[in-house]
Amino acid sequence: MMKRQLGTDGPQVSAIGLGCMSFAGFFGPTDEATSQDCLAAAVEHGIDFWDTSNVYGMGVSEQVIGRFLKGSDAQITLATKVGIIPGPPRRFDNTEDYIRSELDGSLSRLGRDRVELYYIHRRDPEVPVEQVAETMGKLIEEGLIGGWGLSEISPATLRQAHEVVPVRAVQNEYSLWSRQPELGLIRACEELGVAFVPFSPLARGMLGERPLDASGFREGDFRRANPRFTEPNLSHNQRAIAAFRTYVQGRGWTVSAAALAWILERSPNAIPIPGTRSRAHLEEWLGATKIRFTDEDRAEIDRLLPPGFAHGDRYSYQQLVGVERYC
Repeated sequence: MMKRQLGTDGPQVSAIGLGCMSFAGFFGPTDEATSQDCLAAAVEHGIDFWDTSNVYGMGVSEQVIGRFLKGSDAQITLATKVGIIPGPPRRFDNTEDYIRSELDGSLSRLGRDRVELYYIHRRDPEVPVEQVAETMGKLIEEGLIGGWGLSEISPATLRQAHEVVPVRAVQNEYSLWSRQPELGLIRACEELGVAFVPFSPLARGMLGERPLDASGFREGDFRRANPRFTEPNLSHNQRAIAAFRTYVQGRGWTVSAAALAWILERSPNAIPIPGTRSRAHLEEWLGATKIRFTDEDRAEIDRLLPPGFAHGDRYSYQQLVGVERYC
């Protein structure tokens, strides 16, 4: 697996990471054996940058990872997050006491005495980002975290925070159908030497080998209330992606590998973290670092899936709370 630098002062990690949100059942039922097998596949294929959060199943995802690592000698770079308090109503807390308390819980579940990357999952508007940076700086000095990051933020927030304590990574949604980071955030990351970590790089399952069957979404599935997965938007999006699927499969690539290769080509700072609970789906990604697009490929992908092709916002109004919108 090709490596990339996780921020200026961070470790070298696999150019494709693993998002572990699915282990908590956000996108359908799972079980521990399936999740553990997925983690084993990641190790086998050199995917050594894993991403989770304290709120993924209220600790379930971290526990699954911790139990796997307890019986493994794999050298994994771990990222977890803090800041969201699930509702209703959903709210946010970026105070030092809360961050420290939640970090203690995350480290206990992960079976670690430190994590390499600790994100603010969502900004708390009541706490200045400079104050948050100072808190994270203390945790770095104490050896509890290797570096810190922010999620779903604007370029302006990144620059403010980075002036106080250098930021190791920013995690925002980015894919062929969610392109907002191109409006300043990717550029800011490159200028500051900050890793850009796209989440949902496979469009929450839409950019897979087979068309997504929305009728199978279970109660609690995040996508049931998401505008892009409800009609009539879903049908429009399925048709556009079907044409892309036909094209890349005709080139001998898996759809997910092509979508990830597109991201990797957009910035040398990009380290996408597709999520899955399945070994089979993970193994569909593996050709991404070997794909080399021609000019003709780029032109055809741009024709099939131009910026803004997606019908519907990427979040509902309820899901949007806490996300910084800057354009």
